[in-house]
Amino acid sequence: MTLAQASQISDPILPVTLDDIRAAAVRIAGSVVRTPTLHSRTLSEITGAEVWLKFENLQFTAAYKERGALNKLLQLDMAARSKGVIAASAGNHAQGLAYHGRRLGIPVTIVMPVSTPIVKVQQTQAHGARVILEGERFDDASAFARELETKEGLTFVHPFDDPDIIAGQGTVALEMLEDAPGLDMIVVPVGGGGLVSGVAIAAKGLKPDVRIVGVQSKLYPALYNLKNHVDIPSGGDTLAEGIAVKLPGLLSSRIILDLVDDMRIVNEGIIESAITLLLDVEKTVVEGAGAAGLATLLPTRDGNLRPEFAGKKIGVILTGGNIDSRFLANVILRNLARSGRIGRIAIVLQDKVGALHEVSGIFTKHGANIIEVSHQRIFGVVSAKNTVTEIEYEIRDPALTHQLEADLAAAGYSFEMMTISGSRKSVRAIRG
Repeated sequence: MTLAQASQISDPILPVTLDDIRAAAVRIAGSVVRTPTLHSRTLSEITGAEVWLKFENLQFTAAYKERGALNKLLQLDMAARSKGVIAASAGNHAQGLAYHGRRLGIPVTIVMPVSTPIVKVQQTQAHGARVILEGERFDDASAFARELETKEGLTFVHPFDDPDIIAGQGTVALEMLEDAPGLDMIVVPVGGGGLVSGVAIAAKGLKPDVRIVGVQSKLYPALYNLKNHVDIPSGGDTLAEGIAVKLPGLLSSRIILDLVDDMRIVNEGIIESAITLLLDVEKTVVEGAGAAGLATLLPTRDGNLRPEFAGKKIGVILTGGNIDSRFLANVILRNLARSGRIGRIAIVLQDKVGALHEVSGIFTKHGANIIEVSHQRIFGVVSAKNTVTEIEYEIRDPALTHQLEADLAAAGYSFEMMTISGSRKSVRAIRG
């Protein structure tokens, strides 16, 4: 069945109920962290909304996925428990299933594509799972997992398209509305749709007028497309790999069409900004997928607040915190560059003693700290007597950058500014 076909199903009875979610909450209580839902004064000021954050990145495996995985495992009969479970996942579902499987004495097999980063393989193995690398793509790994399911008599645990998984994820909303009952809206990152489905059922069941807003990466907009009757292409490298799902669930698609009020998409740059804001403001580490909810609330590029959120009491789920430390460092530095705190200039200098010292004095005048210097004397240089010197700098006040450029020009230097995209914005044509 395709997503389009699923959207035509008119069965008024949804596969998961509020009672199912309440039962899941009782079932998993004490075995997952009851994470806090806290008001953020600073993020509220930035967005113009009253922002409440649900810190699911504080789970033991740093993601909400534990909830659904545990709810599924606890409902297996003894025969299924003894044989074990299997899943195809290279992310948070794998770790949540592996962690709780070991706790319960249930063997867990995880199939991952051969391209999965070694750190994810090791983390999943550290939780006691048998990890099998198979296939170049996730679809290949999933197909192989289905083969092993039949061959070894294992129980396949889908990451999102399963009523028990959806019910477990829905416990997030029960806690949010208990801690912040006045919420007008809950914003949920969406990949396959398991979390937003559970949240929508629980929240609408408790408070029918609460609005549920799902957020996807612009590169993987399958459910946005379905909800809004558009056809934006899907694919590409995204920092929000946790919601990079091309084919969402059929069950979750039905629930989203019925209960989710709005689906939105966000681009990579705004996700990076949200990650950095959460680190700077809340001192919490969130992965790309986990930051997508906050990303959709942030002001536009020209600084305008988003009127659809103004004054609303909004709960935002920080779904996970599993981000590679190298990627996190890159995000921080890129955001500093985007904000103007870090810059890079290519300047034509005479290849003589003291040339760099002279130009560095202009940087010092404007409180700009030179971080890195590199010289190019061959390629792109008009004269053998010149060198193109690239200077990376940090400046306390980005507003001073224009004056720095003006003083460099007044001193007779030719230069270009490097932009965050890697291209060059010409300020003055480089010439000999």
